Amino acid sequence: MNTDPIADYLTRLRNAIKANHRIVEIPASNLKKDITKVLFDKGYILNFKFEDNGPQGVIKVALKYHPLTKIPAIRELKRISKPGLRQYRDSKNLPRVINGLGIAIMSTSKGVMTDKEARKENVGGEILCYVS
Repeated sequence: MNTDPIADYLTRLRNAIKANHRIVEIPASNLKKDITKVLFDKGYILNFKFEDNGPQGVIKVALKYHPLTKIPAIRELKRISKPGLRQYRDSKNLPRVINGLGIAIMSTSKGVMTDKEARKENVGGEILCYVS
């Protein structure tokens, strides 16, 4: 049993990037699927696929690298809100990651979105992670 599935998701991505893997398989959940969609929409991953193998299903993520230098698109993944200390922000106090160059993925009442989208929608929520 895993106590923090989002931290496990981020760690699997981080380890696959450090090992220069092209594809990583992650056990699926609805929140992980939403985070994967946000990463794809913002250009941090190349592609993804949801497969319903077994009781839980799997997310297959194709990682994105620069074609010449082989530098990964994701440089840093950092978990912010943890099970022992949840981090919530209202719409006026949303964080900026690397002065707007990175994104903060948030879980809001209107779904999972980035900090920029949450500012536009004028909603706050739980800050799940920073991506840069």
